[in-house]
Amino acid sequence: MKPDRNNAANGGPSFRARSLVVIGVLVAIGCGLVARAVELQVLDRQFLTDQGDRRFMRVARMPAHRGTITDRFGEPLAVSSPVDSVWVNPQEIAKSPDDIKGLARALNRDPQWLAQRVTSNLDREFLYVARHMEPAAAARIKALGLAGTHLQREYRRYYPSGEVTGHVLGFTSVDESGQEGLELAYDQSLAGEDGLKRIIQDRLGRVVDNVESIRAPRPGEDLRTSIDLRIQYLAYRELKAAIQENRARSGSVVVIDIDSGEVLAMVNQPSFNPNDREQFEVERYRNRAVTDILEPGSSIKPFIAAAALASGRYKADSVIDTNPGFVQVGIKRIQDKHNVGLADIATILAKSSNVGMAKMALSLEPEQIHATLKALGFGEVTASGFPGESAGLLSDSGHWRPIGVAVMSYGYGLSVTPLQLAQAYSTIGALGLHRPITFRRVEGPQPGERALSEKVARDMIHLLERVITPDGTGVKAAVPGYRVAGKTGTAWKASEGGYSTNRYQAIFAGVVPVTRPKLAAVVMIDEPSGGKYYGGDVAAPVFSNVMSGALRLMSVAPADRRSVEPATVVQAAP
Repeated sequence: MKPDRNNAANGGPSFRARSLVVIGVLVAIGCGLVARAVELQVLDRQFLTDQGDRRFMRVARMPAHRGTITDRFGEPLAVSSPVDSVWVNPQEIAKSPDDIKGLARALNRDPQWLAQRVTSNLDREFLYVARHMEPAAAARIKALGLAGTHLQREYRRYYPSGEVTGHVLGFTSVDESGQEGLELAYDQSLAGEDGLKRIIQDRLGRVVDNVESIRAPRPGEDLRTSIDLRIQYLAYRELKAAIQENRARSGSVVVIDIDSGEVLAMVNQPSFNPNDREQFEVERYRNRAVTDILEPGSSIKPFIAAAALASGRYKADSVIDTNPGFVQVGIKRIQDKHNVGLADIATILAKSSNVGMAKMALSLEPEQIHATLKALGFGEVTASGFPGESAGLLSDSGHWRPIGVAVMSYGYGLSVTPLQLAQAYSTIGALGLHRPITFRRVEGPQPGERALSEKVARDMIHLLERVITPDGTGVKAAVPGYRVAGKTGTAWKASEGGYSTNRYQAIFAGVVPVTRPKLAAVVMIDEPSGGKYYGGDVAAPVFSNVMSGALRLMSVAPADRRSVEPATVVQAAP
């Protein structure tokens, strides 16, 4: 049977059916695509947008500006300057070895070192490669357009006075967190609080949009310290010169305002520059005036004498028989370099008689001595809040034996810090008021607790003035135009099995001017080896030079020969 050529030519039923099926399928697919497009771009648009944003949205930190530290007159001592840090996305920059080499060259680093750092951190999206660059230098790196390389604005701490104020201020970490000194003590208020914001970045890490501010940055509070930068420079210069001249191991100077308890100057040698992180070694940056303890030698004698006067058994003109120039206490013979014979307390202090002091101390009840020393702040921290401050060592009087009382009377068997010693002399200058030590500026006289009666303190000032005469051991501490009261100290240093007879600590401590005490200061020179080692020869001249300049800077009028004027008394509340 032959096929129907007319049906074939006109497209039979089977051909039309297939065509309709194909057309139907295409229309269905087209409708499906249109429907999906409408669903994605209209119905689910917000959902997809949110999902996309989440993949490129980040919470960025906005660093808070750390507070400025100034001296008492507003002179900047520590400031935070804007800098940029360079970071990379290891996953991106690892794809371009040439960019790694280019970045290494721009940073002046070894390309192999940078390549190793990048490839060992491929599981991270953030990696610092340079911290705290000058903004101009960092901008040049950004201009290179290297893959996965970005900048982050930060702040870097800068100390304009360098090592002059290094021990007082301390330093911060690279993230501006306080590590030592006042930077650590007041870190919480200085640091402020970083801000947070939500941003959208593209795949190269560039900020496309600032979505919202989560928390605005709160700048740190400024800190106005008690330090007088002029006196600080003066003390630094004089101490450094003395350390070099006497070839000493180390030294400290502390200057306190008697009326307020403010630390006007505190310096140590050797010093360090907080701007140079290579100098961050404990041996260099610890504040010896606060953390290191020493046996004070004869500089403790005024406080034993004060205990004697407070006991009522002695008066300022009491006479002690030191003949024949030595006294036997148990198995120990205590002796003077020269026999001073029958001597009043002023002479015993001026000549620094160990025999006279030992006899005086042994005639007192141990509890009387301990109570006086405790009231003056020995054996406890000064409450200055300085990190790492030592309390020194003052044992309970119940454990004292006669030999212990005798050697304590001239400075052995107890330990103090230079700051503690300065506070105790400040208490005498304040006519018996024991004021807290502070590193913050305060206005006007501050309240204090009564440690000595006013009469005892006045008597001690007059007695200590005799030390600064040609007949006394502290004549080199004299300040032209002013009356000075103070005491020298020369102590053997403790060593294994006893005391070294060729290693000394030379000390001078005192108050000026006698007519109206304004400043108290302590100078300590550790292990002088230039031929002189007595406190009167090594430490006293430093005291004289520092106080002479400080009194002029503070416009304190030269003194006349009047008696001690009343100090400004602000009694602490009971």
